[in-house]
Formats: sequence, C-alpha cells, structure tokens
Amino acid sequence: MELGDKAERRDVVAFYALTTFAALMYVLPQVWFPALAPLRLALLTSGLAAGFMALRRVGRAEPLYFDGIRGGALLCFSALAMASVAWSVNPEVSRFTAIELFKLTAIYLTLVNVITTPKRLAAVCGAVVLGSIVTSYGVIHEHFTGTAETLVEGYRAHWVEVYADPNRSAMNLAIIVPLAVAFVARKETGWLWRSVCLVSIVMAAVAIVFTYSRGGFIGLSVAMAVWALREKKRMRSVFLGIALALGFVIFAPKTFWERNETVTTFHQDASAMGRVYAWQVTSRISLDKPLLGVGAGSFRFAWPLYAPPEATRAYVAHNIFLDVIGELGWVGLLFFLVFAGSATGGAFEASRDSRMGWIARGLAASMTGYLICDLFSGYILSAHLYVLFGLAASAQRIAQGFEARVTEREQAEKRQALLTSGGWEGGNHAT
Repeated sequence: MELGDKAERRDVVAFYALTTFAALMYVLPQVWFPALAPLRLALLTSGLAAGFMALRRVGRAEPLYFDGIRGGALLCFSALAMASVAWSVNPEVSRFTAIELFKLTAIYLTLVNVITTPKRLAAVCGAVVLGSIVTSYGVIHEHFTGTAETLVEGYRAHWVEVYADPNRSAMNLAIIVPLAVAFVARKETGWLWRSVCLVSIVMAAVAIVFTYSRGGFIGLSVAMAVWALREKKRMRSVFLGIALALGFVIFAPKTFWERNETVTTFHQDASAMGRVYAWQVTSRISLDKPLLGVGAGSFRFAWPLYAPPEATRAYVAHNIFLDVIGELGWVGLLFFLVFAGSATGGAFEASRDSRMGWIARGLAASMTGYLICDLFSGYILSAHLYVLFGLAASAQRIAQGFEARVTEREQAEKRQALLTSGGWEGGNHAT
C-alpha cells in the first residue's frame, strides 16, 4: 500500500490539531479572548497532535519516522542543550530553554510523521497564510494607534507576545509572502482563496514596512527573488515580484528607507551598534569556550563577562548561528547546520517535483528568506522556524515517495516487457 494512501486513513486527529496549531501561531486567540489564556491552546493543540500521532503508531505497531540524519542532528542539538545545564552560566535558564527546545523538536517530528500527502502539506501552509492576517492586522493597528511610549524606539510597530519584537514580527510575516504568492500563481487555486492570499500578501508587506525591520526587508527581498528564479513560469513570477517591489517603493514611508540607509552608517545607529557588540561578545565566548559555549539560552546572562566596557546594555546575539556558537559552541553549531542545511536542501529538492513543486518552491523561498533574517536576529526558540523546516522536510519525503513509486512502476513495466518478450521468443523457438 502506498504511503499517500495510508496517510489518508491515519493520523486524522493529529493532522487537524497540527493545522490548528499552525494557524494559532499567528492568531493568538488568548489576546482577543483573555479567558482562553489558561487553556494554552498552542501547547494543547501541538500536544494533541504529537500524542495522537504516537498513539496511532503504538496501536498499529508502526515505527516512528525520525527523519534520518536531519532528525538525528536535531535530537542531538536538543540533547546538547539539556546537557549544557551542567556548565551553563545560568542553569535555570538553560534548563527552561532545553525543555522548550524538546517541545519544538516534538512538533518537528510530528510534522514529518503526519504531513505525508501534498493535500496535507498545502492545508498546513494555507493555515499559516490565513492566520498571518491576524498578526499583520495587529502590527498595522499598533502603528496607527500606538504612541511614542508604546512603539519600539518611538516609531517601530509590533504586536504582542512573540511579536512584541518588531524584528520577530517582520521575519515571521516575511515567510508568509512566498507561500501566499505560490498559491496565487497556481492555476488551480480558486478565486476566493486567491483573494485571501492576496490580502495576506498586502497586509504582511505593509506590516513589515511598519516594523522598520532592515533584516525583515532584506529577507523578504531575497525570498521573493529566489521564488521568482525557481518558478517554472518565470515571466509571470518576475512580474509578481516587480509588482510587490513597486508596492514597497510607492507606499513605504520615507522614514522606512531612511532607516534602511543607516546600514552604511552603523556607527551612529544604536540598534546597529548593539549588533556589533553582540558579535564581539560571541567572538570572546568562542575564544573562551569554543566547543560547548556558555549554556543554552544564557547568552545575555554571559554578556557582563565578555562585553566591551562601552556595551552596557545586554542584547541577544542578533544572528542565530552566532547565538548557537555562543550558547552551545561549535559542537552545537555542527548539529544545527546539519539540521538547517538538510531541511533547506530538502525544500529545493522537492521544488523539482511535478505534483507538489509549486508549494515546495514557496517553502524553499520562505526558508531562504527566514535564514537571511536570522543573520540579523538570534532566536533558537522559534516555533515558526521548526514548523517551516518540518514542512520542508515533509515536502522532500513526499517527493521522494513519488519518485520511488515512479521508479518502481517503471522497473515493473520493464520486467513485464522482458517477460513478454522472452515468452514470445520462447514460443517461437518451440515452434
């Protein structure tokens, strides 16, 4: 029985729970209805998805799919984070970080075990696109209603919880645009869903502008360039990309471009200098503790020990790879690179598939843009990252399943042709 046929009849509850979780990452219903906060719906739905997936496999005596070397690297990365409690400069924070990382690892493994058909892959991507409209609205609303006291640096819009950081708002919305554009560009997409995707694209782009995030803008630009270059109908893709770029040029306020221009004059920009100081701290940690770092989640707590005298305010690493080096050393970076590199490569491999390449190309572009954003931000504990990478790994597994079945079918046809040919020749000799 084929993988896709099996998947249609198993893990149904886990799939719906995963789809709900993907939307909840952006919707945050507890913000709109505070009475829901104690339920912790995101944790509840992700836990249900993992639990039902595991129960189905135990009940049917099916093996759990650990995603090969990629999943193994992620498990080793999480185990190293837990082990870092022993040498961390802040053991309590490292313990909390490691537990959260194991939760995200469970979400990733649930995704690669449950998302086993193109329809399921598209449905979860669609849930993310739909849910992003709420986050975009939150950021845009804050821009128009916020004050100099509530806006970051007096003018940068954000939202709540994980989106309280304008940079995180921007990077988590930037991954939406290539996915939504992939739906819009697909000929089979219905007009209603195409309209929803267009709304999500416009709102995400506007929200990113209002965050004034330089990394978010660069990540989105690179993501759209990657999507346009890899899309088969390249002219239409280029036109869509140009339309989005023109929208930025025409509607983005002058202050947005002025802030992006400060990249060349970073010495006068406090935010940019914060990144420089953070990178200096990473360098000094690496020289002192190159293999294992200062402990998971402990970068800011190690700041006073390694920062230059003029850097009085502690920042995050502002680069996920440097953050890993600082907290878990070069050993941790090796595990993370194997995981991230393999997942990204898997999305690009799946983008060549004839049945689901259209959504895989959107995922590949989103992952590229997200990693570009991560060069300016350092957030190991990001549910968006592990969901995005899990979807990419699922896309590769589905594509490989298609390829294996095609190869098997072709070999069977060749064997049948040889048998038929051999039987005809044998009959001829008998005559």
